[in-house]
Amino acid sequence: MFYAIYALDQADSLEHRLQARPAHVERLKALVEEGRLLLAGPLPAVDSEDPGPAGFSGSLIIAEFDSLADAKAWADKDPYMTAGVYESVEVKPFKKVLP
Repeated sequence: MFYAIYALDQADSLEHRLQARPAHVERLKALVEEGRLLLAGPLPAVDSEDPGPAGFSGSLIIAEFDSLADAKAWADKDPYMTAGVYESVEVKPFKKVLP
């Protein structure tokens, strides 16, 4: 089943995000290689593809896991979590309908 991982960044965490990004992206690439990633991306803090120093307000990842517990465990080990980027993370079941 798919699960939505919705994470909100801590204030002023852009530097931590940039430092942890390579490890974060590597984990996402592993999901791609396994055919489990539906989508992933950051949430710009301002209405712009490149928010510059405004940074990001969080992230959204939708990926397939065996259970909610597995999805939560995966999210808890995300490099953004361990680097202190994320203030909070919600994981919820997701049902893809369209397209």
